[in-house]
Amino acid sequence: MSRAEIERIVIAAKANVDSAYEYSRKSIERVRRNAVSPSDILRTLKQPVGMTPKCSARRRLHALRRGAEPEVFAQTTKTLHQCHRASFYSPYRTASSTCNNQEHLRFGSSNTPFTRWLPAEYEDSTYKPRGWDNKTINNHYLPLVLEVSNRIMATGNDEVTSDPLYTFMVTIFAQWMDHDLTFTPHSPVIRSFNNGIDCDESCDRTEPCFPIKIPSNDRRFGKDAECMPFFRSAAGCGSGQTGHVFGSSNTRQQMNAITAFIDVGQVYGSDPSKAHFLRDLSSDDGLMRVNKMYNDSGREILPFSNTVSNICANRARMTNDENAEEVPCFQAGDERSNENIALTTLHTLFLREHNRLARALAKLNPHWDGERLYQEARKIMGAYLQVITFRDYLAHIVGPDFMAKQLSTYPGYDDSVDPSISNVFATAAYRFAHLMIPPVMPRLNEQFIEHPTYPSPMLHKAFFTPWRIIFEGGLDPILRGLVGSKAKLNTQDQMMPEELRDKLFKFTNTLALDLAALNIQRGRDHGISGYNKWRKFCGLSQPRNLIELAEVLNNTVLATKLMDLYGTPENIDVWLGGVAEPFVPGGRVGPLFACLIATQFEKIRKGDRLWWENDGVFTETQRESLKNTSLARIICDNTGITEVPEKPFQYRPRGSGYTPCANIEAFDLDAWKDDGPRGRRGLSGPSGRPGPPGPPGTMFNSAFSMRLGNFLKAGGPLKFSEVIYNGQKSYDSKTGYFTCEYPGVYEFQFHATVNNREATLDLMRNGKRVLHSFTTRQSGYISASGSMIIRLEKWDKVYLVSDYGDSGLTADSSFSGHFLFTE
Repeated sequence: MSRAEIERIVIAAKANVDSAYEYSRKSIERVRRNAVSPSDILRTLKQPVGMTPKCSARRRLHALRRGAEPEVFAQTTKTLHQCHRASFYSPYRTASSTCNNQEHLRFGSSNTPFTRWLPAEYEDSTYKPRGWDNKTINNHYLPLVLEVSNRIMATGNDEVTSDPLYTFMVTIFAQWMDHDLTFTPHSPVIRSFNNGIDCDESCDRTEPCFPIKIPSNDRRFGKDAECMPFFRSAAGCGSGQTGHVFGSSNTRQQMNAITAFIDVGQVYGSDPSKAHFLRDLSSDDGLMRVNKMYNDSGREILPFSNTVSNICANRARMTNDENAEEVPCFQAGDERSNENIALTTLHTLFLREHNRLARALAKLNPHWDGERLYQEARKIMGAYLQVITFRDYLAHIVGPDFMAKQLSTYPGYDDSVDPSISNVFATAAYRFAHLMIPPVMPRLNEQFIEHPTYPSPMLHKAFFTPWRIIFEGGLDPILRGLVGSKAKLNTQDQMMPEELRDKLFKFTNTLALDLAALNIQRGRDHGISGYNKWRKFCGLSQPRNLIELAEVLNNTVLATKLMDLYGTPENIDVWLGGVAEPFVPGGRVGPLFACLIATQFEKIRKGDRLWWENDGVFTETQRESLKNTSLARIICDNTGITEVPEKPFQYRPRGSGYTPCANIEAFDLDAWKDDGPRGRRGLSGPSGRPGPPGPPGTMFNSAFSMRLGNFLKAGGPLKFSEVIYNGQKSYDSKTGYFTCEYPGVYEFQFHATVNNREATLDLMRNGKRVLHSFTTRQSGYISASGSMIIRLEKWDKVYLVSDYGDSGLTADSSFSGHFLFTE
């Protein structure tokens, strides 16, 4: 083919692509005019931003039109990840996390493809999702995703069961962490490049349209409705059909637009331009930009977005007040910050904490300039999130056994480990918390009961509503709702309430989206392998028939439904199979998702050169401060809340009161004072006094607090011999057992120092591990600690064991427990 002919084809393709982009702007115009549909909301939310659009089809075709050869264009895309040598020696992360790994510059950086732990499975082996042409797979047709949602997921709002142990903060923190690790942009166009079909108006499957077919018996839809719009995730540069730009098509990959590291990118942004934009450069104080028009009782709130579209202009419709003042969406480091008011609240909380740290550091070191203040506060914030995630959060999700196996003591940095987010983690495993969302967004007053002035809205009325923070009481009622209310419990017969299946993004009378169907369709869009292949990847059994599937799920009724839908366990979509499994002990996911989540976080930590525990990232005294950081303290420092549960993820009734903020240890910044070297801080002392008593009306108080002392005997439970308090004789120092005489919910805490040994501790109940210690290294010793709320039956035994027995434990190591409440 002649060059002239090639150029003619490229010009025609360019015109086609330009036309599709121009047409797609009409969708944004609808958002600007507030005439918005749920699919407009979802598409606007997942548009490529920052550096991500540089890999668009439009850019590739314009590059070729200018005469660039494929090899030249391939080289230009690499410039997005070039590394200035100074970054190798900087103590701070780059915004995009390029250069974190000095051998593999792109490991974990933004705007790189998700990694795959198993090969992609497309219907045509290259880019078509399974089910695209309705071909059989393993001799069975895949079921319609809406049919799966209707038969497996459907739960009424009034049918949900609350989690007895964990707060709604666990749910929202899962979303908060997801937005620090994964963001998959959708196709930036709504009309097919091939034939001009509008994905919003047609049920044809043509790139990028992958519509969700509506079953004929689905009563949620009108009789004439045939499909729900669905847009494919944007293809990674040079993958799938876009590979023709580089010579030939290849397996389609999807992009992660943000970094794979726990770096609080949802506050700071994951590309240099956004990071720069979010800073307050009107002074040299290292601060983040805040809202200039409104505040929250004198406290800072997020700045407004400057985009012309405003999907948040829904106050008049929701309140039925045509005169209601509308406000723009908020602006944050992640585009999804307005998705719900609880998520917006965490964005605002950590924005305030950055500015609080920057101001405190400025007082401590008046000679630091704004750049130093910003970077040091940002670095501390990243360490905060790493500590809270590994010490306080992950154990409640994957359980103590996976913590002990994969996420125990920090193993050190390994530059051969790729921390990049896996496609199955982003598309399936880490969407587990969608089944922990209650149908109501709780807002509580100072007594942690329903707020009389600002009552709790239904969930679908809390999406994209920043005006609720501005005009309805600010952050405090929402935060009290997060730490003082229970999460939804995922059970096999109560999976997803109607708020998420029938009313997702329902701003108008148009039928909203179905989150379960979207999740399953997204897995097919990404070419994610079926359930059994991932079970095999994790070393788990692979059920082949109804009997074996029923055994895995411990539920014959559910297994029968799945076999009726899929015909074989091989075809079960992995997100569905994962959330259907019974929980691992002490966790809130089954063994498959526990494996995948633990594996991802293991890689994130081990492959991060700037992890807070890695040598040289922080000083030893700074690490000592960081390991004691507290989400409760961050809430106290940045809100008007005066009392809070010390363990915000673990539910307990308020009773006679939570812990006053004055009694929660403040974060110690002395180690950041820039006045020359200081000596090493001494060993940590034992845990403090037992926490506050349970609610009034109980007939007893069962509590103990013990120190290890000098009586050491190897083997079995650790025996703490020095009594601080043991009034009810519930702890037996001869056996090491706490024996429960009064059923209820108890809290246990322990802290140990171990000299010159690698050691971890486990909290046990009746021979089974319920908590694995959070273990950190200091010079010459190990610090192992933990805190857990546990429901006990009469005569249950709770005790501590160490993998090295008593050897090396110091005499001031401590163990305590106390009764909280009955259910």
